[in-house]
Amino acid sequence: MTASLRKPGLDHGAPRPLRSLRLVSQQEGLLQIHTAPFRGSFGGVFSQALRTAGLGSRVLISQFLKGGVEQGLGHSLWLCGRLQWLRPDVPGCLEIPPASEQERQAVQEVWAFSREQLLAGSVELMVLDELGLAVELGYLEAADVSETLERRPSHLDVILTGPSMPPPLMAMADQVTQLRRGS
Repeated sequence: MTASLRKPGLDHGAPRPLRSLRLVSQQEGLLQIHTAPFRGSFGGVFSQALRTAGLGSRVLISQFLKGGVEQGLGHSLWLCGRLQWLRPDVPGCLEIPPASEQERQAVQEVWAFSREQLLAGSVELMVLDELGLAVELGYLEAADVSETLERRPSHLDVILTGPSMPPPLMAMADQVTQLRRGS
């Protein structure tokens, strides 16, 4: 005797109705956060950005508190012809609340350019390094940063990195990666 694998009561000979598929013309972008209790731990994020640029996408890396290379907007570094790497024009790395108006303005200049590129959707990937710490130290306004990230184009991937991330930014993230020091 052979057992039937068909469920009783179903018409197994009737054709199935076709489901309509919805094609998405653009991929949904993600807001990712990579955080750790220490600074300078995000080499993997920068490798990803370089790889993305090497594959033909436009990428912007903005480092808000790293200086010492006399960079600023006028001297940003270009890699692979598609990755723009930007740091404020300050003599060294910033670790305390703004000691001078020049430091504050240099960081705000990097934010203004990054904000413009983000809202225009000019890049496919944007890495905002130590953005949360720049907010915490008083270089940038938390409300402006949050509002700008909420208004980003839906296709744009944004990665925030750093040791400090304000709760409103954590709440809007699609993915959070927290690194820990090994013991």
